[in-house]
Amino acid sequence: VLTADRGQDYGVGMPIMICLSSPVGTAYRARVERSIEIKSSTPVVGAWMWESATGTCYQSAQTLEFRTRNYWPQHTRVSFDAHLNGLEAAHGVYFTANLSQSFTIGNSLIAEVSYSGHHARIYYKNKLYAVWADSAGTTTGGAGTETADGTYLSIEKANPVLMTGQGYTNVPVYDSVRFTWSGNYMHAAPWSVGEQGSTNVSHGCVNLSPANAAWYYNHSVPGDPVTITHSPLAGTWDDGWTAWFLTWKQVMRASATHLAVQAGPSGSTFINPATLPASTSTSLLQGPKPRNYLAR
Repeated sequence: VLTADRGQDYGVGMPIMICLSSPVGTAYRARVERSIEIKSSTPVVGAWMWESATGTCYQSAQTLEFRTRNYWPQHTRVSFDAHLNGLEAAHGVYFTANLSQSFTIGNSLIAEVSYSGHHARIYYKNKLYAVWADSAGTTTGGAGTETADGTYLSIEKANPVLMTGQGYTNVPVYDSVRFTWSGNYMHAAPWSVGEQGSTNVSHGCVNLSPANAAWYYNHSVPGDPVTITHSPLAGTWDDGWTAWFLTWKQVMRASATHLAVQAGPSGSTFINPATLPASTSTSLLQGPKPRNYLAR
């Protein structure tokens, strides 16, 4: 399991991610899902989904993720208990331990970056906090320099990060918050302040003024949604934590039980997703719809 750091809050988009050292056979996956109990101080609905380890658990064989239907409510306390010990994972292969973990969702921090509009809308604590001028990836810098569409999650941050690209090597870049494995960050770019708000000149990152980048860096935690819209380039699955590329129907199809999970303070139950009310919200505060993967 991806271990939650003691005292570390997580963003409203953060899935529960369980990294498995051996793949679970298709016939055994539903039983594994049913062995896991989730508690959430604020009731939520979500589902388990199976995927390869790429993008989430590099040293593992497979990942089991729990993604909520909509973002976690801020300040939610979450825990889960996976009663796996002795459970068969494949023919003749058994789990040898149970898993337990808990974490807390921090303040809601959501960034929406318009590639063609050259600005970032920052929502903090469920309100529009600011609209910042930015500069995203140029279309003239060669293959893959555009910032690709998709709803990503912040992964990690450092101040500075040593960056290498076309024409530069190990340049310290300050207030850097990573959202793809391939090297896209929200970061301070004093050299492009003149282009921010009008022209895309980066090699894939989102350039911000030093003051705005410092604010974002100081408030960001892993799991904060970063949605890129109106880009000519489609995002790549597993280039980062990309669970929010998927629609709710796609998440349900990736589950072995094809059942939703309703979690609350006393535990969780599996329910028929057809009994859920239709989701009509298009607010970026609730989820990426309709501005997620390939959104235009």
